[in-house]
Amino acid sequence: MNIAIAQSGGPTCAINSSLVGAFSEALKTPGIDAVFGSINGIEGIIKNNLIDLKNFIRTNDDMELLKQTPSTVLGSCRYKLPDPDTDSTVYEQIMNCLRKHDIHALLYIGGNDSMDTVLKLSDYAQKHNEDVRIIGIPKTIDNDLCVTDHTPGFGSAAKYVATTVQEIVCDSSVYSVESVTIIEIMGRHAGWLTASTCVIRTNGVSAPHLIYLPEGNFSTAQFIEDVKREQAKHKALVIAVSEGIELDDDSCRSGMVDNFGHKYLSGVGKQLENLVRDKFGCKVRSIELNVMQRCSSHICSKTDIDEAFEIGAAGVRAALAGETGKTMVFKRISDVPYIIDIVSVPASETANKEKMFPKEWITPDGTNVNDNALRYFLPLIQGENVLRMRNGMPEHFKIKEEVLK
Repeated sequence: MNIAIAQSGGPTCAINSSLVGAFSEALKTPGIDAVFGSINGIEGIIKNNLIDLKNFIRTNDDMELLKQTPSTVLGSCRYKLPDPDTDSTVYEQIMNCLRKHDIHALLYIGGNDSMDTVLKLSDYAQKHNEDVRIIGIPKTIDNDLCVTDHTPGFGSAAKYVATTVQEIVCDSSVYSVESVTIIEIMGRHAGWLTASTCVIRTNGVSAPHLIYLPEGNFSTAQFIEDVKREQAKHKALVIAVSEGIELDDDSCRSGMVDNFGHKYLSGVGKQLENLVRDKFGCKVRSIELNVMQRCSSHICSKTDIDEAFEIGAAGVRAALAGETGKTMVFKRISDVPYIIDIVSVPASETANKEKMFPKEWITPDGTNVNDNALRYFLPLIQGENVLRMRNGMPEHFKIKEEVLK
């Protein structure tokens, strides 16, 4: 039998490690011949655009280099499968491609929306007696996938964000004048990544002095009062905000949505910057970390990269054991020592659902997080990879551009 692996949704710096985990597990498994990579997620299956990964990942050095490479080496997509009862054409194209290449297992690496693809495909295959197993491998820096303790990609993003905020704190504190720095961090509905900035407290840093999450009840009037209160304590005030917090005036939102109906977000930091400038007249700046949060592999979490590898390998084992329509997830056994287990759950428990940051971990005034969050986040950002460098910069694995078209 042959297997196929696809990557979907927003990139992370751990998604390629899951690809390597699945690939290496397949290599050592008797009975698996070819390991195909699908170009641009499910679109590659639909268009019969597959490559034999053995022709590109040839050595252990290649695998190690790929593990330290950010983004999706096979390309990605945001393609929403239609309801098969309404339009089954695309499903027939997918099954024709899988049969053509003798593929009996498809591993789909992605987030909430990608698990929708896993669920729909596995249901269709079972209903039509297709001999193929569909397994979802989680990834998202948003950490909002249900059931799993955390998602591959999140730990590295959290480590980058926390490190960057700690450095911003150093930069903002050098002048004698009062200042406010507002850092806008990814998180449409769930504030996990913004909340993770609290870990710099363990290095003796008091900032961020205010943390605002989508799960809280934000009001601009209260925000002004919060800033006034904290300015009395801190000359250089640093604030972390999730991009998805709802402002009283949301006029900067474009109103545009992606294929899954999610709004495109940005600009909340700039709005708050203008508000603070108007109300206080002090030095103020906003910083939007943007895509650096998901592509900064130079400061990735070794724990994250290692776990991403292991969950990719576990996905192959689940498929070979006959499982289908499943999502592989992490179950945390303990914080100290940090121990997790990898198990599978029905994709219906993860598809199109979001895991919010626990409200009981938010302080009563809604402006910060408590020590429960610290205990949760700290294990996920531990460890540093020794990166292969070239000309003073990290080296990355590449597939020729013409192959990815």
